[in-house]
Amino acid sequence: MADSAVWDQSIHTGLDSRFLRFRDEGIWHSAPLLTGQTCFEPLPDVRNILVTGGEGFIGSWLVRHLTVNSVNNARMLESKANFDFFHGDVTQPSDVLRCLKKHSIDTVFHLAAHTHVDLSFGNSYNFTKNNVLGTHVLLESIKEYGKIKRFYHISTDEVYGEALAADLAESSTLDPSNPYSASKAAAEMIVKGYVESHKLPAVVIRLNNVMGPHQYPEKVIPKFINLLRRQMPLLLHGDGQHTRRYLYAGDAAEAFDTILHKGENGQIYNVDSRDEISNIGPAEKLLDLFGLTDKSIWIQHTHDRKFNDRRYAVDGSKLRQLGWEQRTKFEDALATTVDWYLKFENWFGDIEGVLTAHPVVKGDHVEPESDLASAGNLCNDVEAIVGATINEIAHTQEHTAVPNGPHANGAKPGVKVHTGAKKQKADVVIDT
Repeated sequence: MADSAVWDQSIHTGLDSRFLRFRDEGIWHSAPLLTGQTCFEPLPDVRNILVTGGEGFIGSWLVRHLTVNSVNNARMLESKANFDFFHGDVTQPSDVLRCLKKHSIDTVFHLAAHTHVDLSFGNSYNFTKNNVLGTHVLLESIKEYGKIKRFYHISTDEVYGEALAADLAESSTLDPSNPYSASKAAAEMIVKGYVESHKLPAVVIRLNNVMGPHQYPEKVIPKFINLLRRQMPLLLHGDGQHTRRYLYAGDAAEAFDTILHKGENGQIYNVDSRDEISNIGPAEKLLDLFGLTDKSIWIQHTHDRKFNDRRYAVDGSKLRQLGWEQRTKFEDALATTVDWYLKFENWFGDIEGVLTAHPVVKGDHVEPESDLASAGNLCNDVEAIVGATINEIAHTQEHTAVPNGPHANGAKPGVKVHTGAKKQKADVVIDT
């Protein structure tokens, strides 16, 4: 039986809810438990998994994927005994060590990070603190703890910079072009230093853009959905012709699971998508889904970023050799995501602040002038992280396949959860 700990760094709203993606009450009770579908035999040396950033978007998908397996169960993870929630600060060694020791962690997925590129132009210090210092503190704590057998560092395709011609392989030179991607590249270099100097058993995973339910609406696709829901126009950086590749979050969780069970320590794996689309593409597809026809009314243009890479694209053939494949096409992922936000609009509470428009460009005139960082003021100063543990049980480690992938899964049999709160800290531990 393998335990796992979820450790999250982003509580995005002022709601009294430390378990936004795990609670079993109100709107959380009616929401489906979304996971991927991979099913592997459990690893004998993986007992207790720490997921830093476990309450965040991608982290919560990974936690659910590792924790639940049966179809059509709408309960959240608060009722799962192989799940534990730990609230602390990834930049504080005492918090990190306490979590590692308390839950006898042997495997770490490190996702805790600030990730919004626009905010990195306005408040880059927070990105250095959480992404670089947080990674360094975690690694130094792991070295002191001395019992980690597997460490998975989750990075981004943006560390490569622009891919104007060929798709970039794992051996490509890192060439970050904004404060966010620079902080992620710096964190990777620290990981590499610990691999070489301290024999850290590490794997680096670089992802394309990830999308799907549970993503905070500061990111482009959920932001556009919520703007259209409010009958507000969509605002695009520059000409909207920059291209990105989008990967459904369930497919990302499956990639992590595949690398956990089949990957090799010391390797780097790109997680790619075949769906490359210009930034204006999702806007146009969303207008179609909402039945809106006049693009001149519903799509407007704003200041571009100080620097905006025209294209990101990675070669994921190395991961596909392990048996992973993109399961969910962009159009299906988008339709599923729209449906989720229309049903669970209140999941994050008041999101009006992050829907604030960037300045609108009208000819050569810009109105109004505003700080790019202002759109993210609800989450800009959050420094907490949340952790939890996940049990992997040999005879119940199954992920039932369902049509199109992104559907509700339920709990493993014979498990329960223990939660506790002290002042502003909450622990949720997975017991075996």
